[in-house]
Amino acid sequence: MTHRIALIPGDGIGREVMPSAIRCLNALARRPGLDFALSDFPYSCEYYAQHGAMMPDDGIDQLRAHDAILLGAVGYPGVPDHISLWGLLLPIRREFGQYVNLRPVRLLQGLTSALRDRGPEDINYLVIRENNEGEYSDIGGRLYDGLPEAMAIQANVITRKGSERILDYAFQTAQSRSRQTLAYATKSNGIKHSMPFWDEQVAAMAPRYPDISVEQYHVDILAANLVTHPDWFDVIVGTNLFGDILSDLGPATAGGIGVAPSANINPDPAVPSMFEPVHGSAPDIAGGDIANPIAMIWSVVMMLEDLKEHDAAQDLMGALEAVTAEGRVMTRDLGGQAGTVEFTDRVLAELG
Repeated sequence: MTHRIALIPGDGIGREVMPSAIRCLNALARRPGLDFALSDFPYSCEYYAQHGAMMPDDGIDQLRAHDAILLGAVGYPGVPDHISLWGLLLPIRREFGQYVNLRPVRLLQGLTSALRDRGPEDINYLVIRENNEGEYSDIGGRLYDGLPEAMAIQANVITRKGSERILDYAFQTAQSRSRQTLAYATKSNGIKHSMPFWDEQVAAMAPRYPDISVEQYHVDILAANLVTHPDWFDVIVGTNLFGDILSDLGPATAGGIGVAPSANINPDPAVPSMFEPVHGSAPDIAGGDIANPIAMIWSVVMMLEDLKEHDAAQDLMGALEAVTAEGRVMTRDLGGQAGTVEFTDRVLAELG
């Protein structure tokens, strides 16, 4: 089967880790019955500097013809973050209804946690983040800029539809895992309207899944417990901002954001989902063959799973974990001396 994959290398180290993803896909495509049609798109901050937009007017339509999107990273000095975010990432997530942001937090064999005396058996959970509304809404504005009365208002939008679909996904995900537990983040003791509404949606959904044990955590103590008791957690769900913060905190305890993959998913296969490493464009190390490609390769694994290519996903993840467990070829952020290309070479040798 041929899968049509849109590639957006983007900026900074995104352009260095994307070749690692391509090499893995090309290696897997040597197997009978599996192929990938790869299309490259130059959407980036460099594209913005040349054209005044992060992508062309028909950019979404160009991407729509694909089965999945692989993104490297977006962001570069000189282009404000809100321009790169609102000009590329958020339109893709919202136009394609990618309302699930899925981030696995797992300490791979051979990696050292920032937490004392914690091993792979202690850190293995999923953070499911609502990806289309919440605190990242476009409702609000600014008044009286430059004056003492200057003010900004940002609306936090939580809808019943948005809550139900992300919670349904989270409960179903919890059902698919052995522990059958779901923790959800809230702040209803401080945020008067939106968070109690969110809590009510969880309470309404829970009876549909009587086999799942549901635990409520205010987001501040949940963040603390991810550090002190990561072994308590299996599946965590939160609104857009809370999920974003928690899913960056988690990888910091499991080897760093260089090993953190993510997926922006619409469960409807009629539109593409998008897969990307969490580490950002890191322009300070770009061009030095320093970037850790684990997050990018793991994002490819997540894409393969979404495309129902489970054997290929399992084999690639197995190769990746074999290399980290061996510990001989590791990138600098993991205490080794290998570059991006050398680490990828080792993964491909293991895959081969």
